[in-house]
Amino acid sequence: MSSLLIKAFLQLFAFMPLWLNRQIGTLLGLALYVLNGQTRKVSAENIVRCFPEMSADDQDTLVRSSLVETAKMSLEVAPVWLRPWSWLEPKIRSIKGESLLKDAVQAPEGLVVLVPHLGNWEVFAPYFSSFAHLTALYQPPKIPAFDRIIRAAREKMGASLVPTNRKGVAALLKSLKAGGLTIILPDQVADSGTQHVDFFGHPAHTMTLVSNLMNRTGCKVIMGFVQRVPGGFELHFENADPEIYSENLSDSLAAMNRSVEACVRQVPEQYQWEYKRFRRPPEGCEKPYRF
Repeated sequence: MSSLLIKAFLQLFAFMPLWLNRQIGTLLGLALYVLNGQTRKVSAENIVRCFPEMSADDQDTLVRSSLVETAKMSLEVAPVWLRPWSWLEPKIRSIKGESLLKDAVQAPEGLVVLVPHLGNWEVFAPYFSSFAHLTALYQPPKIPAFDRIIRAAREKMGASLVPTNRKGVAALLKSLKAGGLTIILPDQVADSGTQHVDFFGHPAHTMTLVSNLMNRTGCKVIMGFVQRVPGGFELHFENADPEIYSENLSDSLAAMNRSVEACVRQVPEQYQWEYKRFRRPPEGCEKPYRF
């Protein structure tokens, strides 16, 4: 029953016009703001922490805008997952840094595109798969029905999903050594292989996977994010902070977090602020999210 309900919900939002999908998302986001539940509280905690230079009113405005954009994201993944590439392709209104991406894809060392939780990152799986073979890590969700839907959506154009374990990392290494392409979400709090590094001026568990892949393959790294714009999406590709290639792990991780910050600051309202990025502080530091 739950599987049928999930599919019905996704199909409903997948086949309505994108503008209507987003309008409903706006109403849902405003409801999340008014209800003042955990989603709003976590977003507010993160925004106050990361933008102390803002006035209280500006911080609150960003919280409200963020909840609206998060709700839009939660609904518009349905058409991205279920509609064909022929529907999505014309929704890509522009691509900034396209020449950077094309040059990087052709590099023989392989390419890692770092994709923060910004805008609608789900657009990247079909986009990259439209011109290259994509290999990406995949952590199955707890709901089996979601697993089947997400896996089918991300693999529908030929992408290869590999598990988030040693076997999956080995597959990434093999792909990169062969000049392949992968995308990694660098702002997730991994269960292992992390180090505390500043993110917006506060220590946050930061994955070491990307630095390890670079050290072992010599691959190139660029940043990418998908901004939500009227009528569709705008893709952005940028160089990462050059220190990301440092052999010193701490320096490399700090550069990666600075690179994520640089993307987020361009469209902060579209970042996933409801994610508990600082939930594992260093020993002796105050724990956030006490609600």
